[in-house]
Amino acid sequence: MSLSPISSFPSLPKRDRITILSALIGVIILAWAYVLYLWAKMPGMDADMPGMIMQLHPWTPVDFVLMYLMWAVMMVGMMLPGAIPMTLLYAGMVRKAERQGSPMAPTGAFVAGYLALWSAFSLVATVVQWGLHEAAMLSSMMRAKSQVLGAALLIVAGIYQLTRWKAACLEHCRAPAHFIAEHWRPGVRGAFRLGLHHGAFCLGCCWALMGLLFVGGVMNVLWIATITVFVFLEKIMPPGTWSGGLGWVAGIGLIGSGVGVLVTV
Repeated sequence: MSLSPISSFPSLPKRDRITILSALIGVIILAWAYVLYLWAKMPGMDADMPGMIMQLHPWTPVDFVLMYLMWAVMMVGMMLPGAIPMTLLYAGMVRKAERQGSPMAPTGAFVAGYLALWSAFSLVATVVQWGLHEAAMLSSMMRAKSQVLGAALLIVAGIYQLTRWKAACLEHCRAPAHFIAEHWRPGVRGAFRLGLHHGAFCLGCCWALMGLLFVGGVMNVLWIATITVFVFLEKIMPPGTWSGGLGWVAGIGLIGSGVGVLVTV
């Protein structure tokens, strides 16, 4: 069953939709404001900013926490936009259930589960960055110094774009009604688990693309925005030839870029 996310909103009242969209967009704006704040501080290399950690000293526990916070907030800004269709659909189902006398868990529980998954990913990303930092393989802008590593990340991301695993995960993100019907469980715990489950499929779509942050620079705002827009477009587009072509073009382009980098090494 394949439904376009844009056409899958059930009878959610306009006021509720505006409220939920305002809350989600507000959180996204705050996340991006924090990312832009960090980026604006990078050229000056203030001693209390994450970028300075890359040049001054080995990470302390405080440094690790600051880096984790950066990753967690950045993932909110990058991944929450693509979850808006699923969130609105869930909210519509909550409202419908309430009218039928069968209350469901609030929408916030679903969103919390989704963000919890990406918070866990942020911890993994922070550990990876710490390892690369300890190996002196990152620049002050948190970009891979090794051309071979950068090329490998490009090629891996490109190959994954063409796999059936990527397609299967993306199908779940593009068919929210089917996803909720298949994985719904009652109660707050069920809503939280549903959010986790959705986040897991989103991670299945995007983990290789997140690795590209180490190619363009973890604090390269243009690079972050480009990946965010691509991920968003992939998720909201209904299944079809054009959307499939987008993935193939991106995959082949990434592989070609990676091979091009290797040739120049």
